[in-house]
Amino acid sequence: MPLNIPAELPAVELLKTENIFVMDDRQASAQDIRPLRIVILNLMPLKITTETDLIRLLSNTPLQVEIDLLKASEHTPKNTPIEHMLAFYKDFDEIRDETYDGMIITGAPVELIAYEEVDYWKEIEVIFDWARSHVTSTLYICWAAQAGLYHFYGVPKYSLPKKMFGVFRHTVNDSQNPIFRGFDDEFYVPHSRHTEIRKEDILKVKDLTLLSESEESGVYIVMARGGREFFITGHSEYSPLTLDTEYRRDLGKGLPIDLPRNYYLDDDPGKGPIVKWRGHANLLFSNWLNYFVYQQTPYDIRDIR
Repeated sequence: MPLNIPAELPAVELLKTENIFVMDDRQASAQDIRPLRIVILNLMPLKITTETDLIRLLSNTPLQVEIDLLKASEHTPKNTPIEHMLAFYKDFDEIRDETYDGMIITGAPVELIAYEEVDYWKEIEVIFDWARSHVTSTLYICWAAQAGLYHFYGVPKYSLPKKMFGVFRHTVNDSQNPIFRGFDDEFYVPHSRHTEIRKEDILKVKDLTLLSESEESGVYIVMARGGREFFITGHSEYSPLTLDTEYRRDLGKGLPIDLPRNYYLDDDPGKGPIVKWRGHANLLFSNWLNYFVYQQTPYDIRDIR
């Protein structure tokens, strides 16, 4: 997929070294087509890493996509240079009157805090509500999935006795749903979280459909509004070394952390990870873009409302 993103964004040169076709905004302006407009609300602390991971997965279909990066205006990130934020990120007020074909809302390192005590919770609630009338389909990832299910449907989250950390086997509950086109009967997804949502709470809400789950890591994908919303508890977007980085970071800080499950060759960090999720991650994002964004969005994007 030719991605229309700022030429100076760090992800551009990195992804080109991976033979991923990234079209910067100067090239895209020469194409006489309407690109899909995707906005990414990036709540992760390492924003450049998260941008790169998501852009990598959005690059896998032949459609042109225009990316806007959004931040929570009431929160100042500590792990990303302010120059990067000023150059590439927008505040919500700058896009409030815009419409988008798709939206991705990332996880955030606030899962052990009550939703109402998160410093940008009020703004997040406004953005969640705005997305329902200004976006064709939205992916809520990890904490955002839990937060969205709580905000819209009252689904609670629960603290885990220890971190759900590793790469886990998942199954599909509805193989006819287009989001799973090309999926195997079993597939793997990374998880890294201290809280969970539970199957019994999802099944109580008639407007929610549990699409995928895992015996080890529980609920994975929940769909609402016919695919206008997907709530995804894992991190299919993770690059091969993300769990390794998290593991070594926590060890270095002296935090209680187990070896990530089903991740390292022979459970030996010195041998590196075995990547089991890359193929299905690409299918997940390309299926979402194709079947729930491109095929559902109106040609005049203003008609989303």
